[in-house]
Amino acid sequence: MTYSGDIVIVGAGAAGLSLAWRLLDPPPGVRAPDVVLVDAPPGPLRPPERTWCYWEAGPGDYEPLLTASWRRLRVRAPDGGGPARDLGGLRYKMLRSAAFERGLEPRLAGLRRIEAVVERVTDLPHGAELVCRTPEGAVRTLRARWVYDSRPPAVPPPARVALLQHFRGWFVRCDRPAFDPGTVELMDFRTPQPRHGLSFGYVLPLSRREALVEYTEFSRAPLPRASYDEALRHYTERVLALGPYRVTDTEQGVIPMTDGRHDRRPGRHVFRIGAAGGAVRPSTGYAFAAIQRQSRAVADAVHTGRTPVPPSAHPARALAMDAVLLRGLDAGRIDGPAFFTRLFDHVPAARLLRFLDGTTRPAEEFAIGLRTPVLAMLRTVAELPLLARRT
Repeated sequence: MTYSGDIVIVGAGAAGLSLAWRLLDPPPGVRAPDVVLVDAPPGPLRPPERTWCYWEAGPGDYEPLLTASWRRLRVRAPDGGGPARDLGGLRYKMLRSAAFERGLEPRLAGLRRIEAVVERVTDLPHGAELVCRTPEGAVRTLRARWVYDSRPPAVPPPARVALLQHFRGWFVRCDRPAFDPGTVELMDFRTPQPRHGLSFGYVLPLSRREALVEYTEFSRAPLPRASYDEALRHYTERVLALGPYRVTDTEQGVIPMTDGRHDRRPGRHVFRIGAAGGAVRPSTGYAFAAIQRQSRAVADAVHTGRTPVPPSAHPARALAMDAVLLRGLDAGRIDGPAFFTRLFDHVPAARLLRFLDGTTRPAEEFAIGLRTPVLAMLRTVAELPLLARRT
């Protein structure tokens, strides 16, 4: 069976669904394009439920779908010190992927969906062709003017430095009040630090008795599952001293942190979006807000008849600074806990979050840079151009 239309989106994660919704919601007087979404059938190619966090001022597009939001956050030093910081007009928000998918269903009326595995994408003179295989084994061919692929590339882009942010989280329910429901524990460095990289606890309180508690590492390789659970038991029982609790759900993930240059246009009519299109901020692993910016820009280009190339998700200046930080951490030249603790001690939290979104001015970034280990950063700046990019 062959389908021909305007746009095919591959993958029904944050990037695919966000783009589909914005494409199908054009300005008045503009025709919505014909969109087909291809999603992998249940199994290893479809990711499990995930938690996305981001920040913005006031109510946003997904406000009714949020699990929780907070106006304060804290970064704790290894000795436990670190006051809660107010975010000013910003709010830190938590969105679960299942709620996101359910909430977008009414907004995706008219979207055609196909459950299949994409086996081949071919760029053609006037569009692109996809060959898919359904769970029943049938082959389907799709042709479209534009294809947006959110799947990670088979080979990561070459990079001078490549770390992983890997984590495991427990949703816990305690017998007694144990959490401050108004404050996110963004980085709690009261965790045993690995020989290479850094580790921290991360707490998203949902009530005084419930929270998502995660153990996170920045390092070169993930851990065995038993090691994450051991670290979580240490953090919940000895550091947080939660008392009796039970684990109601879990989540686990690995996020690349790399200075690789993502090819957002592998063909004239084929584009990459989301993490595959460089939406992940290399120094932090955050991607959801960047995905929204990228999706809005693509949809606006389609609706106005321009070539809809996904824009870079982050400013070049921000990516250059991220490369310096990642190399410094990877080389052991920068003490991660001291680096992040000092930043949050001396820079307003709202300004740091704007910096991570790439919306600060050069003067603000210079002031933030003065709060970092300047000599170590300068040595890393000088070293980076000498490093080869490797796959």
